[in-house]
Amino acid sequence: MKYKNTKNIPYYIYGKGAINQLKEVLKDGYRVYFIDHFFKNKDLINKLPLQNEDVIIYVDTTEEPTTEKIDEYKEYLVKINKSNPSTIIGIGGGATLDSAKAVANLLTNPGKAEDYQGWDLVKNPAIYKVGVPTISGTGAEASRTCVMTNVKTGLKLGMNSDYTIYDQLILDPDLTKTVPKEQYFYTGMDTYIHSFESLNGSYRHAVGDAFAREAINLCKEIFSSKDMMSDENREKLMTASYLGGCAIANSFVGVVHPFSAALSVVFKIHHCEANCITMRGMEKFYPREYKEFFEMAKKQNIEIPKLSKYIDKLDDEIVEKLYNSTIIHEKPLSNALRDNFKEILTKEKVKEIFEKMM
Repeated sequence: MKYKNTKNIPYYIYGKGAINQLKEVLKDGYRVYFIDHFFKNKDLINKLPLQNEDVIIYVDTTEEPTTEKIDEYKEYLVKINKSNPSTIIGIGGGATLDSAKAVANLLTNPGKAEDYQGWDLVKNPAIYKVGVPTISGTGAEASRTCVMTNVKTGLKLGMNSDYTIYDQLILDPDLTKTVPKEQYFYTGMDTYIHSFESLNGSYRHAVGDAFAREAINLCKEIFSSKDMMSDENREKLMTASYLGGCAIANSFVGVVHPFSAALSVVFKIHHCEANCITMRGMEKFYPREYKEFFEMAKKQNIEIPKLSKYIDKLDDEIVEKLYNSTIIHEKPLSNALRDNFKEILTKEKVKEIFEKMM
């Protein structure tokens, strides 16, 4: 067996109020901030060590990142400045953190974002970058990918590369206080889901397993408690998110994420909600985790959406799109179901699974 050379986050500052130390980790020169549009005109902006020459890009997270949007960000930055920034800072959830990572790669590598959707296609080191998550669960702050959808091809896939990993994190659980309850649950479940996918896959090793197990244990503590959003639990979830991101950097996801990606591509459902909808069809693949997931949702009084929220009927044309957008994810499906995954996930079987989500 050939073993993978694994890279995790080099540095992080963790704790309440850690955002106040952001200035200490920034490089000299002008900087570019990618900030979730939720924080526009909010108090958080006043905490940032902004310079006159710095650039702020508010990321509209109504929709998830597309390769076209990443190209637009790059072209805008190239147009307004002849030289690259010293630092790129991503402040927000997974969509914002991924956008910052993708642009940091694209500024030092030729071509377009779609050219780097895949594994280890990025050849040149990225711009130095700092990640500041304001919601916990996706693990984007700790993973080696930045997920984008190519609208033309229907491919939802990231720049999976060691150069994509953040150079520095600011992990401040105080920044997650304003997250709405449902979104907090959906996003937190991303950690639980990709961690158990990792543990149930064939590509794994002891270090990745340790990250995944602890992330799952923390999620169970958080979402089985009376108040999942207490100060203590928000700290735990920020830790779980980081560990879950490290886990998936050492492995691959499984069956849930390809089906979830199809929902995002075809219906533009946000990733974490799509994961939760997908869990309605996952009992056969992950029976224990399926049971635990719905028990935690019930405990927190969270109603898991159905696919019928977005469409009345799965006709043949939609099933074809869903099938193609699912089966294209060969690495995670091989990780979960081995190399004969296409024999298991026939078009009829895929349709049956999506029907369970209705």
